[in-house]
Amino acid sequence: MDVVRVRFVGGPAGGLIRDLPAGPDGSPPPRWILRHPDQPAAGVADHLYERGDRVGPDGWTMRYVRSDPFGVTE
Repeated sequence: MDVVRVRFVGGPAGGLIRDLPAGPDGSPPPRWILRHPDQPAAGVADHLYERGDRVGPDGWTMRYVRSDPFGVTE
């Protein structure tokens, strides 16, 4: 499986850099639900991020949209 490196912008995971699955065109998924890795799994929020419009000189970005209570987005 191909992966692409993205930088999360805004929200609780702002500044986090991670590899996400790449689509056939080499871009990351349009939306990604993230549970911040520094938090324990139980009782935390899920954070929705959306892919930026285009790849920039530093790569792809995923921009913060909102947070939902744990489990609401599943």
